[in-house]
Amino acid sequence: MNPSFSAVQNFSRRDVLKLFGATGGGLALGATGLSWSPMVMAQGEESRLNLFIAIGEDDKVYLTCHRSEMGQGIRTGIPQVLADELGADWNKVVVVQGLADKRYGSQNTDGSRSIRKGFDKMREMGAMARTMLEQAAADKWQVPISELSTANNLVIHTQSGRMVSFGELASAASKYALPKVDTLVLKSPQDFTHIGKPHKLVDMDGILNGEAKYGFDVQLEGMRYASIVRPPVYGSKVKTLDDSQARKVAGVLDVVRLPVPKGAPAFQPLGGVAVIASNSWSAIEGRKALIISWSDSNNDSHDSQAFLKQLVERVQAPGKLVRQQGKQSSDWPKQSTVKAIYTVPYLAHAPMEPPVATANVTDSGCELWASTQTPQSAAQNVAGFLGLKEEQIKVNVTLLGGGFGRKSKPDYCVEAALLSQQLKVPVKVCWSREDEIQNGYLHAISAQLYQARLGDDKMPQAMLQRTGFPSIGSTFAEGADYPAPWEVDLGFVDVPLAVKSLRCETVEAKAHTRIGWMRSVCNIQHGFGIGSFVDELAVKANKPITQMWRDLLGPERQEAFVDQGFKYGNYGEELARHPVDIARYHGVIAAVELGMRKGEQPKVNQAWGFAVHRSFAAFVAVALLVEVDKDNKLKVLRAVAAIDAGTVVNPDRVKSQTEGAIMFGLSLAMMGEISFKQGKVVQSNFHDYPLLRITQCPDIDVTVIPSDAPPGGVGEPGVPPVAPSLTNAIFAASGIRIRELPVSKHLTV
Repeated sequence: MNPSFSAVQNFSRRDVLKLFGATGGGLALGATGLSWSPMVMAQGEESRLNLFIAIGEDDKVYLTCHRSEMGQGIRTGIPQVLADELGADWNKVVVVQGLADKRYGSQNTDGSRSIRKGFDKMREMGAMARTMLEQAAADKWQVPISELSTANNLVIHTQSGRMVSFGELASAASKYALPKVDTLVLKSPQDFTHIGKPHKLVDMDGILNGEAKYGFDVQLEGMRYASIVRPPVYGSKVKTLDDSQARKVAGVLDVVRLPVPKGAPAFQPLGGVAVIASNSWSAIEGRKALIISWSDSNNDSHDSQAFLKQLVERVQAPGKLVRQQGKQSSDWPKQSTVKAIYTVPYLAHAPMEPPVATANVTDSGCELWASTQTPQSAAQNVAGFLGLKEEQIKVNVTLLGGGFGRKSKPDYCVEAALLSQQLKVPVKVCWSREDEIQNGYLHAISAQLYQARLGDDKMPQAMLQRTGFPSIGSTFAEGADYPAPWEVDLGFVDVPLAVKSLRCETVEAKAHTRIGWMRSVCNIQHGFGIGSFVDELAVKANKPITQMWRDLLGPERQEAFVDQGFKYGNYGEELARHPVDIARYHGVIAAVELGMRKGEQPKVNQAWGFAVHRSFAAFVAVALLVEVDKDNKLKVLRAVAAIDAGTVVNPDRVKSQTEGAIMFGLSLAMMGEISFKQGKVVQSNFHDYPLLRITQCPDIDVTVIPSDAPPGGVGEPGVPPVAPSLTNAIFAASGIRIRELPVSKHLTV
């Protein structure tokens, strides 16, 4: 079945009132406050609405998605949860995109937490609406509410066979007080009709036929286009400007200097010069004609190769203790010690759609249209820079052509708002691919040391780990030169190895550019480090890597990291709800082993590589089959993955996101590198910062592990095991051990 949808983009307050409020009667549930306590829609003309569920007299069910859609399917997943508890007919669902509003709680669509954090609350919202509809029917028929149920937009009294549509009950139901959360009766999982079932993306048809609206598609009357030259070295400023030739370009209307940032970068614009034009082509051509000299910067001498060499040296010396399991070991005999250093370069997000925002600042406030992952943060930052109150900022969220964390940093939204305020017209700021690669927020360059002392059984008796990379904290506070506790929580201190002595340390690393989170964040480098080192230990012990992982993880248990000198953040989740469960590690390992056995056996110059990783409260194992020919040319032939993400809302999306994570991870591991020379980014576009091409992509087989555990993350957990799976496979196929990414430095890809 392929139900058709009306994917409503954004309703204003008055539009909503027209549909199912003051003019027509209906039921609406919103959320107010950070605790998600619901509120009934007031029927007055001045009501302020933030809808999760609304039912019109036409029997359509309007379900609000308060998170941003960037291909991961959240505009389908959240409505599935709401619709299931409500008992809605999927063919009558209309998805409404929520505007920025604090009453939703967090709208930050990153950290793989939209379903993880919202699943229970969305179920409660659906159950509240269902209960109110059932109460209206109970009073209408004079029967106990306990005898009623809902299905397919109907309230049903099974004993008498009577049915009534949601639309007929909506107006009456809206007059009841909301039931308290502790009185709700939620569905049993075996009664789910939408949760756990594959549903096509509600935006799929629009995406395929070109009707879907992205940030670049926004058009406003009288709108101007801005193309901005930003400092080529972080921290430099415009010294001199000659814009005479730029102003002669047909269509160029003005040239504007942007304010110089102060202090830590945060989400400030970088400064520079904006060319304003009546069309994007003129803005870009005018930008090319600018003659700018730049001031000196403290980062003028930054060279990424030299900086990485410094990091490698630092991780070989004592650092700052962040975890100690058992007693510290000082005995590292050369003959029984295994030691390796792994490095990852700077990386760029490279979403297919670069950052874009359109702002219209008037005397009453600012309206913004943006492909943003963080509408609330966009509103907050725009308000701060414009000198307005947050409630004066309206943020319309378009579809995102990829995000990966870049679009949760709203500097580009601030740029558009500042220019619109100065020019007093709507302004669209469009970043080019070159802008995004050379002036974005980069994933940190890093080095990790792993060291183990082996016993007679070739198993580690003691381990030492050190990590060094510029912290994301440097983006928000000057002097943040060590990895933050939450950053080392990501795949470094939280790997539950059952060894007698385990010591984890960090080393200093100063930031020379804007550092930001990217898909799976610090798990990128830490997953590569531990995943590679376990393979090296397996080779030393002459045992399969899957067995080495089982032996290192130890007996099935739930690891709580007690008395080890740190408090584990666990991605913002309580360990009791989302435990570090060794049995679930074993489950994904076994599933991937089965997948490898089902495929064809490796031929000459071919081999499997394997890694397993827990991140964002989900467990993922990945195996890659590769071939390295006699000319050292690499081909990735097949990928087998298993993910245990707890309760799954849409298994089709879980599979597709895991497939996407494998492709994303392969792009980074095989070819991803941003380098600096004299403070400037060397790369500029896909010719020198390439993404995975279809000919490089392997066949991918994903197993979703059935589970009744609370939902974990999905979008990011598939990335960390990919790089070590790849390099481990390369070693098995060729004997070439790659500890420095990208792989393209060592092999032809």
